[in-house]
Order: sequence, then structure tokens, then C-alpha cells
Amino acid sequence: MARSLPPEALRRTVDSHTLPVRSTEELPPLAGLIGQPRAVAALEFGLDIPDQGFNIYVAGPPGVGRMTGVQMFLEARAKAQPTPPDWCYVYNFQDPSRPRALRLPPGKGRELRRDMQRLIEGIRREIPRMFESKEYNARREAILKEINQQREEILQQLNQRARAQEMMVEVTPMGIAVIPLLGGRPITDQQFAALPPAMQELLRRRREAFEEEVKRAIKEIRQLERMAQERLRQLNREVALFVVEGLMDDLFEKYQDLPEVLAYLQAVRDDIVENVDQFRGREEGQALPFPLPLPAFADLALRKYTVNVLVDNAEQQGAPVIIEWNPTFPNVFGRLEKESLLGVLHTDFTLIRAGALHRANGGYLVMPVEGVLLNPFVWEGLKRTLRQRAIEIEEPGERVGLLTTRTLDPEPIPLNAKVILIGSPLLYYLLYLYDEEFSELFKVKADFDIEMPWDENGMRDYIALIGTLCRKEGLCHLDAGAVARVIEYGGRLAEDQTRLSTRFAEIADLVREANFWARKAGSPIVTAEHVRQALEAKIYRSNLIEERIRQLIAEGTLLIDVEGSRVGQVNGLSVLDLGDYRFGRPNRITATIALGREGVIDIEREARLGGPIHTKGVLILSGYLAAKYAQDKPLTLSARLVFEQSYSGVEGDSASCAELCALLSALADVPIRQGIAITGSINQKGELQAIGGVNEKIEGFYYTCKVKGLTGEQGVIIPEANVRNLMLREEVVEAVREGKFHIWSARTVDEAIEILTGVPAGERGPDGKYPEGTINARVDQRLREMAETLQRFGREERPERTEAEARKNEEGSR
Repeated sequence: MARSLPPEALRRTVDSHTLPVRSTEELPPLAGLIGQPRAVAALEFGLDIPDQGFNIYVAGPPGVGRMTGVQMFLEARAKAQPTPPDWCYVYNFQDPSRPRALRLPPGKGRELRRDMQRLIEGIRREIPRMFESKEYNARREAILKEINQQREEILQQLNQRARAQEMMVEVTPMGIAVIPLLGGRPITDQQFAALPPAMQELLRRRREAFEEEVKRAIKEIRQLERMAQERLRQLNREVALFVVEGLMDDLFEKYQDLPEVLAYLQAVRDDIVENVDQFRGREEGQALPFPLPLPAFADLALRKYTVNVLVDNAEQQGAPVIIEWNPTFPNVFGRLEKESLLGVLHTDFTLIRAGALHRANGGYLVMPVEGVLLNPFVWEGLKRTLRQRAIEIEEPGERVGLLTTRTLDPEPIPLNAKVILIGSPLLYYLLYLYDEEFSELFKVKADFDIEMPWDENGMRDYIALIGTLCRKEGLCHLDAGAVARVIEYGGRLAEDQTRLSTRFAEIADLVREANFWARKAGSPIVTAEHVRQALEAKIYRSNLIEERIRQLIAEGTLLIDVEGSRVGQVNGLSVLDLGDYRFGRPNRITATIALGREGVIDIEREARLGGPIHTKGVLILSGYLAAKYAQDKPLTLSARLVFEQSYSGVEGDSASCAELCALLSALADVPIRQGIAITGSINQKGELQAIGGVNEKIEGFYYTCKVKGLTGEQGVIIPEANVRNLMLREEVVEAVREGKFHIWSARTVDEAIEILTGVPAGERGPDGKYPEGTINARVDQRLREMAETLQRFGREERPERTEAEARKNEEGSR
């Protein structure tokens, strides 16, 4: 049965004296997520299970604290977990294009880099000093002297054999020349030309025969030179090894428990020994490799001995929690930087930079899914990384073949991290349906709810949340009265007297704005008055369009009656959502009736202004009429329904009850009180169903009546199912308390039409008829009369049509 709602049913209030604190400062800071038990359970499961593919998708609308809540949850959890290792890239002496990845305990990466810097500095200092020592020079001179003596012996023996054959040998820059002798003296070209041909031929044969011995001597000398070079290199290696081993003994002992580092240090030692000349410095007279002296090139050759600490966890306590707000390909997977040398781009392993996956390795990586999907190559790269469980650093252009120049191919780093994507439920469902790999890689869904229970625990969590925000941002704390108003605002956002909203972004903004008004007033604490100021200022900044519509109504430009009665006319209610603000406004709905067989025609639909849900509501309305009044007669009418002065799209079925009431009023010829508005959808049984935006709709009609004058007879009818959703503004509640405004709840159309018209609806009796004078009796009688009139009109029209057809046939036969 319809009832007039008391003021206590219109808004749930919080008594500040019943709160467990006098100020938000009294409760400890918030720990973990509040109001999200389902999401917490999903997060705990997804983070605890070690199997591959159990990464997490956090789904929920913006503003419910997805990112902040997940970050707080992960950081609290990460503190108790072990700190992951450091990761370094070092030079690969076997394949320079593929730098090696080294895994070290936390903090050891920077130590290894520092140790290698000191090692190279020591080697650059000690090796030139050792090669300038007397001992080294003495050993070097001894080798060279021995080789020179052997070389001289070979030349002397060759010269002796040449003398025996009346020839001599002469060492020139071009090699060893053989010169014939004549009378013990070298023969000149003129003397050779003056000799008889037979003598010339004899001397030529001797020289050619001796040149074979010269070749053997040259071969022996070259072998001696190679031997000398090898002995000198061996000497240099011995000297370098002596210096390097002396400087590296401590390093081998320090890193003896790290086999990969030991292997790297051994490779460094061997390379330094083999390339010791790069540490000896440029000797006097040695040519420069470039036209100008460039210190950068001198250091470039020694870069291979440096250590590139890719991930340094020396300062990390527990597992890392990385939030990547801008998930571009380089930011997520790392990049190869380049530098310009003589106008040419150059890169090496020291220019490898870490991405978010590297920094999150051993911990957690959180990213917004929108950014992952929008940035080129990131989504495909992420899926490949999670499948392979390894992080590869590559140029994005290589993915599409745009980069063909030679570059580095760093060794992949094993991945051991949980990836958490945060996004809307819609994106989750789309990915699940259209990406086959998504369900294999993100097997855990953590749903964030938009509401939480409004009970003692819920209010305590709200207070702790506010206190945590005040401490974190240095805001003034709230007293109990202010806390009560914020909790009530949370109920208003949830549109429920038993639930609180988890749209904590809006709650936090209200606290910040109330803090502004408190500080402006010089108050050390936020009071209920400051919260009220914040709410009113927030509304005032956004309700320009709402006030303009009220002004048009007050001026009569928009025709809305709030007094008197009209047949076939009712005030429906709608909600306009502007994004940052939404409000309700009344709409005049009219219905006209005429004879015909078209049924109920929705003008909004015919004009293509009505949406599919609104059209469905009108069709349900037709179904109700047929089920209730057309059991003993055909439903023969032509009715038109329209939203007057509506110039934009109409969507939703919340006006279907108002449309039906206007139609019933027109059929029964009973006027509707214009001071009462109605909202609610109906089903084919005539039951009122819950609708959205009930608070805004009631307030919209209240303020319309206020600008046109409150009479004490005005009010709004809502579905009984929406009573629990009432969280009206205090002004409206006070008006109801003073009898200036009324709010009724109804379960059926019959209950609603009785309030609107003041005439009983009437129930069908055992004889199938409604009580005389009731709304249903009038409607039923009107529909019967219309059916009979239409039937009689059809009988009168049929003879005339038959006679006309006969005359036509007769004319045709002639």
C-alpha cells in the first residue's frame, strides 16, 4: 500500500556522539585495503601462488582507490619478503655483440663496479711503471741482443760463402742484395757491361745459384724475428700477469662464492694480459690513430672493463613495488642508448638502461592497462616476456624490420615478478574474449567493489582512511561532527542507507576542500560546518546549467505546472549527467487518446529521439494495458505519448510509470494533480520497479516547486524499492518535516494513480467488473465504448464500400 514517508526515512544520519572517536587523530593509520574483501582475497591468492600465468588484473571503475589501494597492499606485503639480487651487464670477451648478464647479491653490483674501476686505475698506473723498470729493460735487451747476434752470425756465414764464390752480400732496406766481385772488388754496371758475353753469363749463373742460399738465410732471419716477437710478447705477458694477479688476488678471494663473477674476472685478467699494450701508453714518435688527440677514444677502449649496474638494490628493503604510469616500450623493457662520436652514433653495453620489468624483478610491477594497450609493441612484448619468463632488451624498430643496422643483443635476464594490470571491467572482458593469451597470462581477476557495508566496522574504516589522508598530506584533522558529515556523504554517493561508497577519490577531495575552508577560517580542526561549506561550494561551481533550467521554468519558458490539475498530463522526472555533476529536472509528459487501431505511439521513438530502453518501456506499457483491459474486448485506441519541450535524446524506462499514468488519466478523463511528480519503471503486471538517480530526481522537483512557490501539497512518488536509496539533502528533509513537501512510496500503478488523482483505482470484482467511479472502471468503460464505436463505424462503412465496389465492377463489365 502507498505510504507517505516520514523525514526519518529520507536520509540516514550519523550521530557524532555515537562515533568511537572525537577526532580522526585518535585512530592509527590505515593498514591495507578497506571495503574490498573480494579484491583482497584475489590479490592474496594471485601473489601467493608461484605457478606461471597467475598474474593479476585489477578491475574497477576510476576513483575507487585501485592504484593507491594496490600500492599500499603490495608495499605492506613486500617489506616482509627478501630483497632481490642486483643485475649487471658486463663485456662478453667471446662475443662482444652479446653482453653478459651477471646476478649478484643486493649491493654487490655497485661494489663490483667500484672494484673494477679501482683495478683498471691500478693497472693503468702499475703496468707503465713495470715496463719502464730496469729489470724489464734488461730482460728485453737481452732477448734483442741474443736475436741480433744470431742474425749477424747468419749474415756473416752467408757473406763467407759468397766470398768463396767471388760474390758479396749487402743488406739493404729492400732485403739482401748479391753483388759479383772482380778482383776482390764489387763490379759496377759499366764494368759488367764491358765483360765478354760468356763472362757475363757465367756471373749471372753464379748469382742466381747463390740467391737460393740468400732465400734460406732470409727465412732464418724472419724466423728469428718472429721468435723475438714471441719472446717479447711472452715477456710482456709475464710482466702483465705479475702485475694483474697482484692486483686481482683480493678480488678473486672476495667473489669466490660467485662462480659467474669469478669467470668474468678470469676473462678480464686474460684479456688484459693479451692486450697489455693498451695500458703501456703511447710511446714517443708513435702516430695518433686520429688526426686530433681525443681523450674519449683513449678511454673508449677501456670501457669493456667497466661494469654496468642495471639494477642496484643496495638501498632496497624487501621486494620492490614499481608503479609505471607511462608504460612505453623503453620504459617497460629497457633501452639501448646511443652517443655520437665524430658524427656517428655508437652504443655499447655500458649504455644499456633498465626498464620497469628489470627494476620490479623479484617483486611487483603495476601498470595501467590503457597505457599498455595504447603504446606500440608494449602489449605484445609483455605477453612474450611473461611466456618466456625472461626480459629481452631490443630496439622497438626491430619488431617491424625498421632497424637493419648492427646493434647489441644483450643476454636475457630471467623474470621473477608478478605483473598487476589495473583497468576497467570492460577492458578485462574484451581482452578475455578477443585475446587468446590473456586468460593464460592473467589468470587472477581482482574486482574492486564500488560499495561497502555501512556498519560499525565500515564507519571505523572510513575514520581511519580520513585520518591517514590527513597525516599523509598534512591536513587538519576532522572532529566527530565533520566525520559524521563525510560518512553521510559516502552514503549519498552510494545512494543507499545501508552502504557506503568506495569512491575514495571523491571522499578525499571533500576532505581536502573542507580543510581549505577550515584553514581559511583559521580553525585548527575541520568541523561539520566546514564540510557543509565544501559541499555547497562544490555544487555551486558545477550547477550553472541546473540553475539556468530552473530560471527558464520560473520564467515560463519551460512549461512545468506545480499547481492545479490536468487531464492526460503528468510531471515525470529525469536526470542530466554532466560528468562532474548530475541533477534532476521535471519533464511534462502528455498523452492524447483517439479512435484507431495504431495502439500506443511513442512520439519520441517516431522522431528517432527515443532510445531502445525507453522504447521497451513504452511497449511494456502497452502490454500492461492489454493484459488488464483487453480480456473481454479488443484494445482499439490510438494514443500518443510525448515528452513536451524535449529536443534531445530520451533514454531509460524510469518514466514508463508516469507515461502510463498520463495515459490512464486521458482514458478515464480524470485530472492529475500537477504538484505531484512521479518516477519509476513498470512491468507488465503493473508493479513499480526501482530506478536510478532517485535523490537527484526528488531534489530537482523540490527546487522547481521552490522557485515557483511551495504550497504544502506538492511532492514526489517513488517506487517502494527505492526507499532504501534515499539520502536527500537536509533542506529537502526539513521541508518534509515542516509539511511543505511530501514523498510517497508506491508498489503498483494503482497505488500511484490514486495519489495523483485522489480517486480510488479500484480492484476487479468476482463479476469481472471494477467498482463504479474508480479509475479502472472509467478506463475499462472508455475502452469498451471506443471498441464499440469503432466496430459500429466499421459496419456503417462496409455497406458503402460494398455498393461502391459493385458499381465499379458493373462499369468494368460494360
